[in-house]
Parts: sequence; structure tokens; C-alpha cells
Amino acid sequence: MAIKIRLARAGAKKKPFYQVVVADCRSRRDGRFIENVGTYDPNRNPAVYNLEEGKTLEWLGKGAQPTDTVKQILKKTGIWEKFVAPAA
Repeated sequence: MAIKIRLARAGAKKKPFYQVVVADCRSRRDGRFIENVGTYDPNRNPAVYNLEEGKTLEWLGKGAQPTDTVKQILKKTGIWEKFVAPAA
């Protein structure tokens, strides 16, 4: 079973709001998910990212693969560097 960290769309038409979720890759985009680890609001200027760092790092450590968009969000928030950098 492949686990992904991806975006689940919410919000009204033309006003998207996303939840960053951990889900099985076979489930639908807005369907069943394992855990909600944060939100992403692209409507604000600048865009707002709210991620729970502990949960996100835990799932990355368990082998969850982020999608390309989520990987960019993790890089912007600094979580990706904490995951990739060796623990010193």
C-alpha cells in the first residue's frame, strides 16, 4: 500500500482551499484519507501554509511520499530540510 501526502480540494468554485492529507494512493482526491496534517490557502496574498510539523515529519519518516506540489510547500515551510538533513 503506497501512502501519499497530497492536497484535498475544498472551498467554493473559483475559490479553492486545500487540506494537506495523508492518504492511500488508490483513494480519490477528496475521498478517504488517513490523517489531516495541515491546510493551504492560495487565495490569500501571500499564500498561507499551516502544517503540523510533527505529524508531517512522522509520516515522511514512515515512508509517505509527497506529491510535487506538497513537496514545494514543504520546502517553503522548511519542513523538507528538517527531514532531508541528517540528525546531528
